[in-house]
Amino acid sequence: GVTLHLAHSHELSDPRYRANPGNRCYYCKSELFALLEEEAKRIGFGTLAYGANLDDLGDHRPGMAAAGEHGVVAPLIEAGFRKADIRALARHLGLPNWDKPARACLSSRIPHGVEVTPDKLAAVERAEEGLLALGFREVRVRWHGEIARVELGEGEMARLSDATLRKRLSEAVKAAGFRFATLDLDGYRQGSLNPPLL
Repeated sequence: GVTLHLAHSHELSDPRYRANPGNRCYYCKSELFALLEEEAKRIGFGTLAYGANLDDLGDHRPGMAAAGEHGVVAPLIEAGFRKADIRALARHLGLPNWDKPARACLSSRIPHGVEVTPDKLAAVERAEEGLLALGFREVRVRWHGEIARVELGEGEMARLSDATLRKRLSEAVKAAGFRFATLDLDGYRQGSLNPPLL
């Protein structure tokens, strides 16, 4: 019964965002929150909230500064919720997506300092969709030019002992526009492109 309002953002039109500095998320969230402030006023809401939780406080999250500047509240942080708490409550409530893997912004797949472009984002998205279609649940495809560095969730790399599945994974990544499909032996790690920034 909740009314859904869609607002279209244009972060790629901001050269600071496209330049992909270490604080890229700040520019994205600044644009997004400014847009949502206008939309909230238009439909009569006085407060914006977003889904940051306690686990986000220990990660590189420049967008949180933008939230603070725009007065956006984080009720999950205020309630003391971690990601595991949110999943447990969602499961208790019977929500079908209680264990859905995280899906971070596609720009996070591109190394900082490398320009974010629609073509790069589309290649990453196509590659990840191809891997999800093969039944992988937790995947990241990191863009490194003609090389796609594939990160798989814990326990999913064992599936690649199947030569046919390995071939299909490689084909899916190459069909997305990459020349090489590589597997990161460390597996999926949230923010694996962030360490140099911390």
